[in-house]
Amino acid sequence: MIKQTAGRNQLGDFAPKFAELNDDVLFGDIWNRNELSPKLRSILTVTVLVSKGLVDSSFQYHMQNAKNNGVTKTEMAEILTHVAFYAGWPNAWAAFRAAVEVYKDDAGVDGGMFGLGAPNDAYAQYFTGNSYLKPLTNPQETIFLANVTFEPGCRNNWHIHHAKSGGGQILLCTDGRGWYQEWGKEAQELHPGDVVYIPGGVKHWHGAAKNSWFSHVAFEAPGENCTNEWLEPVDDGQYGRLF
Repeated sequence: MIKQTAGRNQLGDFAPKFAELNDDVLFGDIWNRNELSPKLRSILTVTVLVSKGLVDSSFQYHMQNAKNNGVTKTEMAEILTHVAFYAGWPNAWAAFRAAVEVYKDDAGVDGGMFGLGAPNDAYAQYFTGNSYLKPLTNPQETIFLANVTFEPGCRNNWHIHHAKSGGGQILLCTDGRGWYQEWGKEAQELHPGDVVYIPGGVKHWHGAAKNSWFSHVAFEAPGENCTNEWLEPVDDGQYGRLF
């Protein structure tokens, strides 16, 4: 849930009613309505502000909020390019200056050191959001390694790597910021250089943070009779509480 205190912090003494309406009604009620996602509300807000030429310090906040709500660097560039033809070229230029600043540290958008690869269409049904797969080895010749890249907000479903003995999976985190969670445990934040060993038989999920791309190299640990069981998606509310 979005909680805003800017109104009370800046205008609480001068205009308390305005501060209340800003914090409790606009950001408390309107932004938290379920009929539209926070991402879509951010896109609408940015578009309206650009159209009115209101690219001030508050616009910087809404641009950062859009990124936090899952609007990717590529999507924002496309949104502003489209809006430019309707809202005016100078307004779009001003908006792009804010966007470049907000997205300047958007690491991992290109898949990192191993490259982005192709859309992970074969497994798309088991992911929330878009992921990309770049095979690094030939499974006919050796252990199969692949670079998996998640766009901001993307994660795979809960799943289990089964094996009669051994098995499991190993993740080598290379770029961006992500999350890993085992069933019944707290989520673990992931950064480049982290290594995750997932034992066979453990229910888990992994993916990107809401406002960051994330890449890891994944490979199956050797085992006997290894299979993979895909389960339910990660609950949106549960994922949304992760920063």
